[in-house]
Amino acid sequence: MGLSLVTFWSHALAAVLFVALAGWQLARGVREPGQRLLLAAFAVTALWAWMEAILPADTLTHFAETGRNLIWIAWLYHLAAEREDAGRQKGIRLVYGAVAAVLGLQFLLDVAPLVAGVSAPMAAILLRTTAAAGALVLVHNVYGQAAPSSRSAIRFVVIGLSALWLYDLNLYTLAYVDGEFAALLADWRGLAVALTAPLFALGARSGEALRVRLSRAATFQSLSLLAICAYLAVVAILATAFRETGAGQIIGNLAVLLLALVTVALMVILPSSRARAWAKVKIAKHFFEHRYDYRAEWLRFTATLGEPGAAPMGQRVIKAFADMLDAPGGLILITDDSGALQRASGWNWQGEKIPPVDDSDMGRDFWQAIAVEGRILELDGLRRNWASPADKALPVPQWLIDDAHAWVGIPLQHNGLLVGLVILGAPAHRRALDWEDFDLMKTAGKQAASNFAEALGQEALAKAQRFEEFNRRFAFILHDIKNLVSQLSLLSRNAEKHADNPDFRADMVATLKSSVGKMNTLLARLSPGAQSSEGHAAPTRLKDIIAFAIAAKRRDHEVMLVGDSDVWALADGAQLEQALGHLIQNAVDASGNGEPVIVRVEPAGTEVAITVADRGEGMDADFVRTRLFEPFVSTKDGGFGIGAYEARSLVHAMGGRLSVESRRDHGTSFTIHLPAASAPQMRKSA
Repeated sequence: MGLSLVTFWSHALAAVLFVALAGWQLARGVREPGQRLLLAAFAVTALWAWMEAILPADTLTHFAETGRNLIWIAWLYHLAAEREDAGRQKGIRLVYGAVAAVLGLQFLLDVAPLVAGVSAPMAAILLRTTAAAGALVLVHNVYGQAAPSSRSAIRFVVIGLSALWLYDLNLYTLAYVDGEFAALLADWRGLAVALTAPLFALGARSGEALRVRLSRAATFQSLSLLAICAYLAVVAILATAFRETGAGQIIGNLAVLLLALVTVALMVILPSSRARAWAKVKIAKHFFEHRYDYRAEWLRFTATLGEPGAAPMGQRVIKAFADMLDAPGGLILITDDSGALQRASGWNWQGEKIPPVDDSDMGRDFWQAIAVEGRILELDGLRRNWASPADKALPVPQWLIDDAHAWVGIPLQHNGLLVGLVILGAPAHRRALDWEDFDLMKTAGKQAASNFAEALGQEALAKAQRFEEFNRRFAFILHDIKNLVSQLSLLSRNAEKHADNPDFRADMVATLKSSVGKMNTLLARLSPGAQSSEGHAAPTRLKDIIAFAIAAKRRDHEVMLVGDSDVWALADGAQLEQALGHLIQNAVDASGNGEPVIVRVEPAGTEVAITVADRGEGMDADFVRTRLFEPFVSTKDGGFGIGAYEARSLVHAMGGRLSVESRRDHGTSFTIHLPAASAPQMRKSA
């Protein structure tokens, strides 16, 4: 008696609460389909709860429960189908159709005792268990695929539905195993449903737009779970039905046969790449309106192209396309300077190697035709003679047609130019491409072409930079050779006058040796393995370096040394001499006859300043600021414009700096600032 009262009052409470929810929803308005479905779900749930209170375990009550579940499933489907593209996924319809079919079969089993007098209570319990499990899968699917901004709007409704069907799942599972304990759960079922009413009220109050983002992964997961539930339900229903009819041996044989068939199917499908590829194609064709999940494909494509520190760009482009079409590998073709096709990159390519092409016109014609048409090339169509007339008219090289592994060609067009042609290997299951493949490959080809063209451009830039480095070195060396030639020319002119002077001969021999050594150094700087001019600063005595630089120029023009040059600084001796030589030579060229060049050495705090000053025409401030240190810019007729640029580069490489002061008609002063250093301490011998 106590339990019957619990059954009545718990379900009556649930009925009252859901009637209140229905009235509240009706007062708020039911203009939209979702609102009308929610109103119907509240009303049918209230009807079922009242019938459970007054007619527990009655057939009409079972009808009301089935109707309640169908209405809630319809509301979930409405949420999933709200997006415009949701209708394009036929697989999601199958998921909901499967759950609805279980509910329909449950309805038939409820009607069977009334129509045919046949009762199968255990089978009905199993169907209700399966329906509850399938409904929970759908709830998980809807919430998992909802946009993050929409989850808060459906969170409470999802919790309420999950609690509703989770209670049913446990109730009917226990009813199949232990009817006595299940009866206790059935008595308190109304209270459990009543507790979900506040959750539905909180969820229905939200006026936010609900957005569900469907994905193929979720659909396949839902199908897999439903397939497992259906398999278990069918086996359990058959076992129950035959057990109740006494045909235990028959069900045993059928179960063994079904298990054997499933095992054989799995043994055939799982290890075979061809079977998996075939199954994937068929599922995508029949369950979905579109072959590709564009968002997932594009995210994977761009992630493969942009993967840092991975394979070279060419291999990443091939892999990105291969992942889209399930191809095992491929290669990228480009043309050389003569127009012949050549392989630029490859990834898992198992086809034939590109044969040498004697006639480059054939490769050039094929390349130009692909560049103009921009067509996706189906090689199977050319081999099997079902290609379009436009494809047949393309001058495709015969070796590409004869290579059975080659499957499809995708042009990489960037800014109207064909930068490469991706040839993909044939997948395990060959198929003809359709418009969807063409659209996706063309769009992806433009993105990949941009990345591939950038990689080719960077490679060409690296080569150009190597040539630029060589040209820069050569320009510097040519400038230095010009100075050496001037020095040797002066020496040869003076030799005619002073050849009999022993001091001159000694000085001439020293100058020639120095010039030869400098020329050998210059030639070494042109070698491919030569390092860039980076100074190796060390404590250096400046006196001898400055004196030698002045002596090399003093023969042609008066150069005066002012100040105490017997100081130490952090410098590279050879490069400091070279930098001073450039500055003194520029000062000599700018000075008129009788105007000496002044070289001044003086400490400046923690630095040593070496100033080279002339009284020439000078330079304006704009030229000093914008053009003085630009290479190949000179104010002298026939000048290379290298001296000041190289001098500053050499000084910076040593850790110093070069400043300049110049005024029109007042001359120019270049000052080298070097860190001061102390003379190294000489170790005394023991």
